[in-house]
Amino acid sequence: MTQRSGFQTRPGSTIMDDAPSQAEEVFVTLTVADQLCGIPVLSVRDILGPQVITRIPLSPSEVAGSLNLRGRIVTAIDLRRRLRLPPPGEGIKTMSVVAEQGGELYALLVDQVSEVLSLPASQFERNPPTLPPEWARYSAGIYRLHGRLLVVLDVALLLALSTESV
Repeated sequence: MTQRSGFQTRPGSTIMDDAPSQAEEVFVTLTVADQLCGIPVLSVRDILGPQVITRIPLSPSEVAGSLNLRGRIVTAIDLRRRLRLPPPGEGIKTMSVVAEQGGELYALLVDQVSEVLSLPASQFERNPPTLPPEWARYSAGIYRLHGRLLVVLDVALLLALSTESV
């Protein structure tokens, strides 16, 4: 092996040959109304089970209320309301995906949090024209996964509550 500027390489290879062949994106996957979604893992601060949420008077309808996370007040956003979807069925307990935006913490209320997936960036696609408008408005794009569509949610758009009044 030879060494150049701190990098070790095999004889006859270049630094580029040793680099990963494909960039990957990492997502926390979740479900809202049976739709598989992904949020970039770097946007996620915490994942919480069912929480006590205190309603905030005069707040927009998609603001479910606030919750206490280790002494910090976190605004809870109901993704079903934000996406204009029907309320969950009886017995479904929501989970929270905590994200930070503008120095504030927000809890995105979802039906279920699944797993962390690493997906090749080359397979990322723009929203198809068949994606319903309520999803397309907050989607950065999609991945096609073995017969299922993973909608990549744009966290900044989801949390921009002042852009729309409901």
